[in-house]
Order: sequence, then C-alpha cells, then structure tokens
Amino acid sequence: MKKNPDTERTSKYNDLEKMSTTELLTNINKEDKSVPESVEEQIPAIQTLVDIILSKMENGGRLFYIGAGTSGRLGVLDASECPPTFGVTDDLVIGLIAGGDVALRKAVENAEDDTAQAWKDLQGYKISEEDVLVGIAASGTTPYVIGGIKDAREKGIVTGCITCSSGSPLAEASEYPIEVITGPEFVTGSTRMKAGTAQKLVLNMISTSVMIKLGRVKGNKMVDMQLSNKKLVGRGTRMIMEELDVDEAKAADLLKKYGSVRKAVSNSKNKLK
Repeated sequence: MKKNPDTERTSKYNDLEKMSTTELLTNINKEDKSVPESVEEQIPAIQTLVDIILSKMENGGRLFYIGAGTSGRLGVLDASECPPTFGVTDDLVIGLIAGGDVALRKAVENAEDDTAQAWKDLQGYKISEEDVLVGIAASGTTPYVIGGIKDAREKGIVTGCITCSSGSPLAEASEYPIEVITGPEFVTGSTRMKAGTAQKLVLNMISTSVMIKLGRVKGNKMVDMQLSNKKLVGRGTRMIMEELDVDEAKAADLLKKYGSVRKAVSNSKNKLK
C-alpha cells in the first residue's frame, strides 16, 4: 500500500467551524511558527542546490521551476520577481505551471495529472544540460512535476525539488531533493497554508542567494533593480545619496542620467579618482 503524503495527514485541530475568530487566528499562527524551523533543518540541502545553480548560471545556464496549483504559482512568482529585483533578463529564471498561464488565476482540470506535459512545456524553452530544473510539489506526488523531473534527468539535466512530504516519489526522482516536512495543515490537506509558506521561504532563499553570488547585490542594496515606478526611483535615489554622500537633487540627477544605481555610483566614483 502506498504511503499517504505527510501533507494529507489529518489536522491536529477539529470543529474549526465552532472556533471564534481569535481562536482560528491564534491556532493558524501557532502552526505557522513551526515552518521556519522545518526550513532551517534543510539548509544543507538548500545550500547544495544553490551552489549547483550558481555554477550552471556562471556558465550560461538557466533555472527552471515546474509545479501545479499553489506550488506552480509560487514558482512563477519567484521567477517573475527576479528581473525587477535584480535587473536580470526574464529568461534567466523561468517558472512553468501545469495548465499554462491561465492556471495562475483559475484551476485547469486534470492539468497536473499529465506526466508528459511538463517536458513538452520545457522543450518550448530549449532546456538543456546547461540548465537546472527544480520541481515544486507539496505532496511530492504530482504527476506533471514528477514526469518533468524524470524526463529531464534522463536527458542529463540537473534536477532538484522542493516538497513537504518525506520519502516522496518526487524526492526519489530528483538528484537534489529539499524536503521541508511541515506536517498536517490546519485545514486538512490545504497545502496553500504551511506547505505553501515553506515553499515560498525556500524559493526566496534559492533565488536571492544565487543572485547575490552572481553580483546582483552590492553591500545590501539591489543596485540593479528596475526603476519601474516612483517608489523604486525613490529607493534608488536614497541608495545613491548614502553611497556618494550627496543631496537628494544630485542623486536624482545621477540616477536619471545613468539609469541604474550601479552605473550612477560606479561612474561617479570613477570621476573622483
């Protein structure tokens, strides 16, 4: 008999509908507090995967995420935030979700049950041995993700995964599994809760660490961020003020002239030499 995923275990709480609002919020928060500790236990595994992704990217490779439902949406979210945050092209980190982009907003019936579709989706991006593929599935049993990982591994592509169940088929299929065991959800099986939070935390760690290692952060500043709105222009201006010890007007002029914090700072410092 197959082992049920840890994420499908029955909630430790019952009669949720009888709880007061305060009880609901308190108990959800109590469960959420355990998530960072579970992630911490996987830091060695996360480190291994980060270093491999970094080495591939330094040689022209890319990072792909595949997932379904909440897991797929989290992968797409992480990928989509890399260009504005770190100034990289939108083809360096790519997130794919079962059912295509329409599944970001609406569930696509049976999309996650197709074991062959992920590889078809990945072929559209000409994935190769230069790249890394990370499968995301809370239960570790999603056919779309497992199929994609198996197909990629057969082609010699480095594979990793993020799952929240121990000993899952996905972890078994992946070379570099990250298993953040979050236990039963407050609402039984609702992996958009603790499991989703754990996956988001791990994705933050992976992409942020890789981008820092690639030189996309200076000190603690996002010097390559895209200046796509007033808030970010203001942030960039303040960065230049701090780095060059100039007033706001001068910093704003430099940012407008050079178009990025990095260029404004480096060109100004070079002129002072």
